[in-house]
Amino acid sequence: MAPLIEARDLTKKYGQFVALDRANLKVEAGRIVGLIGPNGAGKTSALRAILGLTDYEGQLTVLGREPFRDRTALMNDCCFIADVAVLPSWLRVDQAIDFVAGVHPRFRRDRAAAFLAKTQIGGKRRMRELSKGMKTQVHLALTMAIDAKLLVLDEPTLGLDILARRSFYDALVNDYMDETRTILITTHQVEEVENLLTDIIFIDKGRIVLDASLEDVATRFAAVAVTGDRLDAARAERPFYERQILGKVVLYFDSVDAGRLAPFGEMHTPSVSDLFVAKLSGGVA
Repeated sequence: MAPLIEARDLTKKYGQFVALDRANLKVEAGRIVGLIGPNGAGKTSALRAILGLTDYEGQLTVLGREPFRDRTALMNDCCFIADVAVLPSWLRVDQAIDFVAGVHPRFRRDRAAAFLAKTQIGGKRRMRELSKGMKTQVHLALTMAIDAKLLVLDEPTLGLDILARRSFYDALVNDYMDETRTILITTHQVEEVENLLTDIIFIDKGRIVLDASLEDVATRFAAVAVTGDRLDAARAERPFYERQILGKVVLYFDSVDAGRLAPFGEMHTPSVSDLFVAKLSGGVA
């Protein structure tokens, strides 16, 4: 089966600035993928290309379509939640539902109503009367009510408190995600989403640093807490990153046999956030 999203040598330039530099990535169907990178790494440019909002160089297919050329058709099967509120302040919640129902052929009013019924948001309330968390819930309700194959989220919980963020992701996983759908998330709050993800894509300075499933991460990467007397021998195995913590040096390895690393100290699979720092930093922290 062809990937849901596939980019080859994807490049985007703004004048002399290269936002995407020959990026290659794949997203398979039925996955929850985190596109993770620091500010200015190229995440937004990648999303804009995937959604058909900007032109680019290289090859890109999304749901079997070329996004910039076939954006209207693509939007029948793709939804997007941005990092900022886009609904006008004067709009009532029920009017927002009426609008999306009128413009999108795959919108299900009953699903939007069912989601909002779990909240404290009444249909007659205007957007200006809602908190940021409530506005995000309205956006999510409108989006989840569309029978789409791909949901793209750009920093969807930016500025929300921890309870609102947890509620958002619980609804996403429990009420929206199934084996027929794919979710692509960009976020700086890596720790909050890493337990949801099936795959990670690290991007830095417009280039893809890592594109892997969490299953591959567990077998490929290892972090070892090494004491001083074994440090030279451990470093001989060529770690790609090391950091000091609690009197020990933690070394990070890529594709080194676990049997060779076990004698050096306590070994574990790095978290997504730790692996992100290690892959983008390199050297010694």
